[in-house]
Amino acid sequence: MQSTKLSGGKTGVPSQKFLDISEIRDDTLILKDGTLRGVLLVSSINFALKSYDEQQAIVQAYMQFLNSLEFPIQIVIQSRKMNIDPYLHQLEEQQKKLSNELLKRQIIDYRDFIQRLVQIGDIMQKRFYVVVPLNPATNQQKSFFQRLGEILTPTIAIRFSEQRFQKQLFDLSLRVNQITSGLSSMSLKAIQLNTQSLIELFYTVYNPELYDTQRMIELDKLQVETE
Repeated sequence: MQSTKLSGGKTGVPSQKFLDISEIRDDTLILKDGTLRGVLLVSSINFALKSYDEQQAIVQAYMQFLNSLEFPIQIVIQSRKMNIDPYLHQLEEQQKKLSNELLKRQIIDYRDFIQRLVQIGDIMQKRFYVVVPLNPATNQQKSFFQRLGEILTPTIAIRFSEQRFQKQLFDLSLRVNQITSGLSSMSLKAIQLNTQSLIELFYTVYNPELYDTQRMIELDKLQVETE
């Protein structure tokens, strides 16, 4: 998959060839091996600021959460340098509206302080994700006559394939709900990324510098070429 909108009309090697992702649809990652992935964006808590009893309760809840799982999960932490440009721009707009020179000077000093703090302190923004997998039955488990029937009647095979995919989405949603419920026991909020958010996530991962200067357009406005 390659976007002509983002590449300026130039055709290069599609980035999809370097990814394990075959397709992103229905808020789900479909990998090239046929497995599915749901991705949850999870909030965080400051464990160090909790009391001893609260920390013990969180640890126990986490242990119970892990022991309740009958399938593997992946926990991913994404660290990025904090982008404060929108906040600085907002301060600049407020500065232009002020008539009091003293307040203007204070905003200018505050903007300079924030910029130096972020640069010197190298402040990072962290996001936490939980990846929920589903490995459906492969085509190898079908009988010879089932595979032969799909070859002779491709239209019916496509319909059955879509039915199986919807069943797999339902099974994946059950797992996602289980993970969300388990995380809530530790006062963690989780939300499943939709299709647009998933595409933007991988766009930021593989284009970290470009993302800060050239934001991704809406999914329905994205021109895509497939091979």
